Amino acid sequence: MYNKLIINIKQLGFVWETSDPFLFCVHHLDNYPTGNDQLGPAASLTGRHLGQDFTTKDGWRMYHGETVPGFPAHPHRGFETVTVVLNGFIDHSDSYGASGRYGNGDVQWMTAGAGMQHSEMFPLLNKDKPNPLELFQIWLNLPHLHKFSKPFYKMLWGEDIPVYKEKDKYGKLTKATVIAGNIGDITAQPPAPDSWAADPANEVGIWLLEIEANGFWTIPTSSLEINRTLYFYRGAEINIAGINVKPNNAVELLADQPVIVENGNENAFLLLIQGRPISEPVVQHGPFVMNTAAEIQQAFSDYRKTQFGGWPWKRFDNIHTREMGRFAKYSNGQEEFR
Repeated sequence: MYNKLIINIKQLGFVWETSDPFLFCVHHLDNYPTGNDQLGPAASLTGRHLGQDFTTKDGWRMYHGETVPGFPAHPHRGFETVTVVLNGFIDHSDSYGASGRYGNGDVQWMTAGAGMQHSEMFPLLNKDKPNPLELFQIWLNLPHLHKFSKPFYKMLWGEDIPVYKEKDKYGKLTKATVIAGNIGDITAQPPAPDSWAADPANEVGIWLLEIEANGFWTIPTSSLEINRTLYFYRGAEINIAGINVKPNNAVELLADQPVIVENGNENAFLLLIQGRPISEPVVQHGPFVMNTAAEIQQAFSDYRKTQFGGWPWKRFDNIHTREMGRFAKYSNGQEEFR
């Protein structure tokens, strides 16, 4: 422990370590070039290991995509994904016939539950300018009680996500986009119904923070047993409890103590996630997260037999037309357009 407030400081990579009830967080930052007629990059793909392109060549990656970057159809069971898109767009399609396009501040909350397939493609919509993409995907575990809940997803549209604002004594502003949990009298929209975050007693919080240059903010307290981590992903330098922290570091904090974050001479951008631990065994194998090895084997067996509903789309890297705006179509036929 660094002091009475900081438990640990860790350097960030592509995949960020998290604490129970979270499984991990991935920070995608890709400076994609202009798009072509297929909504892929208008650039040569020579030299890329297509299908497994995780090398940041020329500032971007194709991931599992071969024409359009992203993640073609793949299965999940036993957990949730919270996908926070800061810049760019994602085309969603799943095995229950649901689909959508979201981005530029939107959040998708998806419960894999008993099992589903989905694809997450990154369409490059701009043909006349670059297509930068930045997002966080946070994996949130499900307790055993809800491992086999009905698959579900909902959209938290960017313009509807509440923002907490506070100025320090020097007039410097801190903004907190409250994706989950609450700060003061600002409360997030409801999460997925079977989520660990759906019970306020679990104090799950997902906050995007921006602290103005030379400003400071006191992180409000939660209960003692809450796991809390602050991820500093962009800025110059912050000081927490007397310790200077550079960008690309995670700071594990005691949640029951007020912690002052003092910012340096650039705006600081941080992600805070916290929650009461589920405190159950975690056995993960690829896209499946269960409590026992036997349940993992059952997940593979079930997927081989059922394909978790099959794949109703013509292509595994399903994308929507360039002209489509932000929208969500749910498995019950409900549609939303933004």
